[in-house]
Amino acid sequence: MPQLIATAEPFFLPGDRTKPACLLLHGFTGTPKEMRWMGDYLNEKGYTCLGIRLAGHATHPEDMIRSNWTDWTASVEDGYALLRGSTDRIFLIGLSMGGVLSLLMSTRLTVQGVVAMSTPYKLPDDPRLRHIDWIARFAPYMPKSSEEPGTGWFDKEAFREHVSYPQNPVRSIGQLNQLVGEMRVALPKVNVPVLLIHSKDDAYVLPENMERLFAGLKNVSDKTKLYVTGSGHVVTRDAARRQVFESALEFIQRVERRLES
Repeated sequence: MPQLIATAEPFFLPGDRTKPACLLLHGFTGTPKEMRWMGDYLNEKGYTCLGIRLAGHATHPEDMIRSNWTDWTASVEDGYALLRGSTDRIFLIGLSMGGVLSLLMSTRLTVQGVVAMSTPYKLPDDPRLRHIDWIARFAPYMPKSSEEPGTGWFDKEAFREHVSYPQNPVRSIGQLNQLVGEMRVALPKVNVPVLLIHSKDDAYVLPENMERLFAGLKNVSDKTKLYVTGSGHVVTRDAARRQVFESALEFIQRVERRLES
């Protein structure tokens, strides 16, 4: 019996080998499906796209509990190594935790640029974070929100097709917190072009996170902020997705032209 959740499989979309490739990274508790429509769009424009599955995701929540943040960075390295078989020009494109990974791994891998969407600069202040591993022994899962599922989505049909774990594994929140801390330390080391995208209507990762990320990219000369509206946290699936896709394409093409000139 397959372990992967149906429709949540990783994907590889070969494109024009003369163009850069795109490594697409999904979010915390999410699946490659979050990035599939974006991958399809970029592939239609000629770009090879690989949507990876981060360790412990898209199977069973118990698998995620066993995963560490270093397993997630290793997943990115695996995908990067696969794409290097077809090109040495790679863009990292990530949603939420995928954006955290994109920014962090751009300081460890040779990439052309980063698109980071709905990306947290830090987790909300909560004293429980200091004791998260101890709490996880007694309460392995916690709700994602106090609101009804789908409340923050504008495209309700897209939400009905969305696939993710229904609750947050508590131990994994601690691992995410460590990963975000690693990213914050690495931000001054980022030196490739960066496009940050965030929805003003994101109630899960508040828009102020983008401002703090932008300020932290002290050594990036080519950095851009884009706010969208009419979308919740998952901007790659929600109602403003077309604007997100077009902006990412424009960014990639602009960086391409500059590097070729």
